[in-house]
This record gives sequence, structure tokens and C-alpha cells, in this order.
Amino acid sequence: MRVCTIDEMRDCDRRASTEYGLPQEILMENAGTAVYDVLMRRYGIDGRRFVVLCGGGNNGGDGLVVARKLNSVGAEVRVFLLAAEDALSGASAKNLATVVRAGIPLQRLTDVEELYLGRSCDVVVDAMLGTGLSREPVGLYAEAISMVNATDQSVLSVDIPSGVNGNTGICPGVAVRAESTVTFGLPKLGNLLPPGRELCGELYVSHISFPPPLYANVGDQEVNQPPPLPSRRLESHKGDYGNVLFVAGARTYVGAPVFAAMSFLKAGGGYARLAVPTSIASLMSLRAPEAVIVPLEETQDGCASLASLEALAALAETMDMLVVGPGLSLNPESQELVRKLVEQVNKPVLVDGDGLSAIAGHHDVVGGRTAATVLTPHPGEMARLVGVDSHAVIEDRLGVARRAARMYGATVVLKGSTTIIVSPDGRAWLNLSGNPGMATAGCGDVLSGTIPAIFGLGLDPCDAARCGAFIHGMAGDLAVEAGGMDGIVASDVMENLPQACSAYRNGFDDIRRNFYGRICVI
Repeated sequence: MRVCTIDEMRDCDRRASTEYGLPQEILMENAGTAVYDVLMRRYGIDGRRFVVLCGGGNNGGDGLVVARKLNSVGAEVRVFLLAAEDALSGASAKNLATVVRAGIPLQRLTDVEELYLGRSCDVVVDAMLGTGLSREPVGLYAEAISMVNATDQSVLSVDIPSGVNGNTGICPGVAVRAESTVTFGLPKLGNLLPPGRELCGELYVSHISFPPPLYANVGDQEVNQPPPLPSRRLESHKGDYGNVLFVAGARTYVGAPVFAAMSFLKAGGGYARLAVPTSIASLMSLRAPEAVIVPLEETQDGCASLASLEALAALAETMDMLVVGPGLSLNPESQELVRKLVEQVNKPVLVDGDGLSAIAGHHDVVGGRTAATVLTPHPGEMARLVGVDSHAVIEDRLGVARRAARMYGATVVLKGSTTIIVSPDGRAWLNLSGNPGMATAGCGDVLSGTIPAIFGLGLDPCDAARCGAFIHGMAGDLAVEAGGMDGIVASDVMENLPQACSAYRNGFDDIRRNFYGRICVI
């Protein structure tokens, strides 16, 4: 499923009318009906009391349709209009007139103290601001949003929770925290990017009778529905499923190399070589016995030395992929080792952790490569890669990820509650698997092993990044299902990788059909 920007959805609205003869009145009626259907399905109608909060735009018009539909089946409904009546135009004004003629209780709200919530209603319908928000809600709108959030009532938002930016998911001020959201046509970026994704609650998508060809011009971003895993042949050996060299670890960082190499094997990879400083090589043999340990010359403080470059580069050329960076440290020699390896090795390379700090600002190191490169930063590492502060990354995750992909000529995996995968040509996928319990040390190292495992099974590096991110999230979801969200650790995620791969293989059609249960198409 494609994901759209606000301008792209406005263009779909315009073309629906000019090219397909679908007037705004029909689209608004379909939108209101979709919301009514979700209200009926999720909360029921009989004996329920509804408050519908309407702004002055099309979002408010959708809310007026909802009020009329509820009233038509005998529900108790009250409408509060936050804009002046003459501020509504077109289809919204027509629906306002219909609501008034029907005798539905409607009040122009001028003081938030007049807003009856609490015990006077069961469900609040938020149709105040919609996707057109471009600045922080102020005045009556901000006060109404705060009052909605202070109630114990169920809240359904129309298109997007009021106060959420439809393009970025960012909330410049207060924003409605909805239990469910019904969005129209396609999901907006703000429905799926944090914090908007969390504020939407359960997300429903209604196509409101848009002809499918309308979506052909929507931009290059989609919900991540990666391809199937290649089958494992009966007659095969470990070399058929990837030979990967991990250059990782330091005397003070002994967990990251284990998680990376062992996650590669747990996710189906064939042959892991783990290159670590000599002083921790024996420990790695005990903690990662299935990996082949390659001792490296080291600095005085136990970090990988630049003296290992020639031997590592030669070994990497015999591998299918090189993974460099997990727990490698910020030692200047280790950082220079990363840059020279990435630049010299003519094999696919995944750079993670401290390796990302090494290449930050050195675009030429990666940009001149002919083999594929995959970068897996969290927002702080992304900020260093593109030379901005972390706040700028959080405010425009997709835009910054695309910028990094262009700058480095790499597939970029920007980790987060909605992990974003961007190919070098700018195509983007928003990954919906995973959960907040995975916000714990080492989970990123598990991902840096999962992606090369999927590459080893036979997918190209970009698809391996997409599939690896999805399965990594699934493993985290399985860990939470087994033990709860509080207190899961990276090893829990790693140990669930085999089950996640199996569930992905066996349930592939259902996963693609229902978007892993994270989006409901109605």
C-alpha cells in the first residue's frame, strides 16, 4: 500500500472530481460513512452518546456527515462547531445545513467550558483540524484538544488526530490522543510516522471510492511489505546461505559482536566469521561458538588496530558481505580502519554502530563504491551522517533518510518505532513490525546480523534490508508476546529470530494481505 503526502492526497481529490466526475459531496459522504461504520463496529451505537467536534474545513464536513448518520439510527449525538458557520463552504456548508434542518443538537463553541464531555458522552469524534495542519493549534482548538485528552471517553479521529502534522507525524503543540483513526484514500505519512502513528491508535483506511488509477502518481513511499524468503534447498550447505565477515567489538564492547554474528546465524545465515581484537577472541569463542573467530591486532586499549587492514581486506574479498562497526569503539585507529575497509572492499557492506561515526562526513568513502552499501543508523547516528542535529532528524525522518541515501549512494535503514528503509534512488518503505520493548541496548546489533542473513538467503541488499527490518520487528513482537514488553533484552529478540522467519514464511500471504495487522482496510 502506498503512503501519501498531503499535497498528493489533495491532488487525488482534485483529479477524482475533474477526471472521474466524483464531486466533493460524494467523497465527503463516503468518508463520513466509513467513520460511522467503524464507530458501529468498534463501539456500537445502541445506548451510546456521541459528541462530534467539527472544525471549519473538509474535516469538519466529514464530522457533520458522521453526526447525521448517527442521528439517522437513533443515536444520541451532539455537535460542537469550533469555527463560525460562514467559515464552512462547499460540501461542508451543505452538510451543516442538513444537520441544522434535521434538528441535530449543534452548538457554536466559543468557550471551551461549554464543551460537554465527561459523563455526558461515551465516544468523542475528533473532526477539528484534519491533515491540513501547518502550525501549532492555538486558542479554542488547543483548549478543546487538551479537554479531549483529559477525558476517559473513547476518541475516534477523522483522517488524523487533530494537532498532528500529516506529512511528518510531528506535533508542533498539543494533539489528540485517539483510540482509533479512520483515514481516507491512502494512509498519510503522519498516520505512520512517530509520534503521529501512536496518537492514531488503531488505524483504518477507507478508499472512499477513489478509482485505483488515481494512486499511480503518488510518491515513492509505501508500507513495507517485503518479498518472500527464498526456499532452502534440500541439497545445500552453509556456503549457500551467505559467508559474512563481521568486524566488530572492542575490549569494552563484548556484547555487540556476539549479537551481530549470532543473529546472522539465528536468522538463517550460513557461515559467520567474527573478527575481533585479540584480547577478546577467547571470550568470543565461548559466547559465539558457532562463529569462526578471527583475532585482530589491537591498540593498547584493546580496539581493532589499523595494522589489521591488509589481512581483513583480503579476507573480506572472499566473503559475500562485510559487516563493520558493531561495538568497534571510537578509537581513531579503529575509525580509520572502517573508512579504509569500506572504501577498498569490493563486496556489499553493511555499516552499523561505531562504523557510522567513522564514515560520517566522508561521503567519498562510500559514494565511490561500486558494490552495494547498507547503512543502519538510529536518529543520533543519522544526524551525524547528514550533518544536522537530532531534532532535525526527528522532525523530518523520511526527508533526512532520503537525503542520506543520496549523499552516500546507499540503502539507508533509519531505525525507530517506524523504521524507514530508503533505496539509493529514493524509494522508501515504512516498516510497521516491532514494538517499544525493543528500545533496549543491543537490538540494533541484532538487526545488523539479520539483514546479511536475509541477503545470504538470496535477496538483493535493498530487499534484504526491507525483509530484515520486518523480521527483526517480528522477532521483537514474539518476544513481547512471550514475556511482556517490560524487560525484554536483545538476546530475547535474537532467540526469537528462527520463529519469526518461520512465521514469515508460513504466514506470508496473510501478512501481506492485512499489513501485519497494523492497518485495517475497510
